[in-house]
Amino acid sequence: MKYLYILTFLFPALLFAQDDLFSEIDSETEEDYKTAAFKGLKIVNFESTKMISKKELYFVVSHRFGSIETGFEDFFGLDQAVTRLNLIYGVTDAINIGVSRSSFRKIYESSLKIRLLREKKGGFPFTVVSSSNILINTSLDEAFLPGLEFKNRLGYTTQLLISKKFNQNFSLQLMPTFFHDNYVEVNEQDNSQYVIGFGGRHKLTKRWSVNFDYGVHLNRAETSPFVNPFSIGFDLETGGHVFQLHFTNAQPMNTNPFLGQATGDWGDGDIFFGFNLSRVF
Repeated sequence: MKYLYILTFLFPALLFAQDDLFSEIDSETEEDYKTAAFKGLKIVNFESTKMISKKELYFVVSHRFGSIETGFEDFFGLDQAVTRLNLIYGVTDAINIGVSRSSFRKIYESSLKIRLLREKKGGFPFTVVSSSNILINTSLDEAFLPGLEFKNRLGYTTQLLISKKFNQNFSLQLMPTFFHDNYVEVNEQDNSQYVIGFGGRHKLTKRWSVNFDYGVHLNRAETSPFVNPFSIGFDLETGGHVFQLHFTNAQPMNTNPFLGQATGDWGDGDIFFGFNLSRVF
């Protein structure tokens, strides 16, 4: 049974490893379509509708410090930082697969993004992308959780990302999201959870833009100590690459944890600073 779950985790990568399995079937030229609504693969925490090109490989290093509220005690979060390493490959221009490892809960994750529709000049008004993830939480300890099974470590996410580029400077995105954790920390919390996400980007200068995203959790348990994730970020375009700076009330960077386990309070200064660095091969 354990190997069945491992195969499930790897399924997106195995299924879409062949170029001829899917391809964008378009008779129109690239000039018929609007350029990407977002420059980064993420708005801040939420995935954006940005896709990487066919046969490109992205290596993304994401770093999120601890809460700056601690001040000099933890050197404004430096002592409590978490890191996520992410490899993303463009099977086609419309299909991206990825694998990652995060130091938060020692999470391993596989991901799959498929562009379903693309915003077109004088045509369809939105870009629509599906995003799916499967994660394994390897930090769960049998010593503290008697009867723990491998399946309890698994979590799943599926999202529909719907973006529109209103002009060269301003874009918005809507993200209806379903995620499921086989193990939840709050007893009263349903394993299956629902979120409506909102995000946007406004270009400030030729190289700088300000981004935001917010997730409204629709069935959070009343006894839950967690809060809705709200994040603000700044993108710096440098020679075709994007360097992202973040301020958020959610330290985890994987989708399930940041949606379900955000702990910070902007009003109290309990926020986390972080950044994303990417390299293209």
